[in-house]
Amino acid sequence: MGKQWVIPDIHGCARSLRALIENQIVPAKDDRLLFLGDFVDRGPDSKGVLDYVMNLEQKGFDIVALKGNHEEFFVKSWDEEQNLRSFLGWRQANQSKNMWLKHGGKEALESFETDNLKDIPGHYIEWMRNLKMYHETGNFILVHAGLNFNINDPFQDEWAMLWVKDYKIKPEKIGHRRLIHGHVPVNLEFIDISLHNPKYPFIDLDNGCYMINRPGFGNLLALELGSFELKVQPNLDMD
Repeated sequence: MGKQWVIPDIHGCARSLRALIENQIVPAKDDRLLFLGDFVDRGPDSKGVLDYVMNLEQKGFDIVALKGNHEEFFVKSWDEEQNLRSFLGWRQANQSKNMWLKHGGKEALESFETDNLKDIPGHYIEWMRNLKMYHETGNFILVHAGLNFNINDPFQDEWAMLWVKDYKIKPEKIGHRRLIHGHVPVNLEFIDISLHNPKYPFIDLDNGCYMINRPGFGNLLALELGSFELKVQPNLDMD
């Protein structure tokens, strides 16, 4: 295997993703691209992100794609929409959809040029539904949000992998490997400190790609696991 590049939360920023991969990483076929989830929502082109990553898979690139809470939100909203019932002209409300729309789902639907979840082609939903929850490689555990270290086996709690924000790592429960995750945006200074301090038991790579008006944020990152080289791609989608 060649290099291993970890890419965190993209959030619908397709132009930024293409620039990061094609201009900075320039992956060879024996390199691996590891995505930490949250491909969709907030940014302007969730469909473009999904198309791009799925196309990389079809071209034979080595892709490991993890599920984020926004993929879970998208799929749950779509599933609920399929099962709504009407009675005497009254239609049930899709509670999942209503919440999702407030957290970036509106922009995701717009990228598909629709306001109707039923218009989303099923192959996008199934791709998101079947994403991995976590990935182990060498001295690292990769997951979208984190792990529940309050139970004997942290890998049994899928909710925590997607949603948890506050937890204390117990290294012995994950073989003393470092946890790499996204989910919670942090500034570049904090990311740099965690990368260069081996005592940090975790590395949060989410720099809030869509947060372009906040100093220290607004970039899409890629970390190479062998050399710890960090690629920083400023947002190209939100200007």
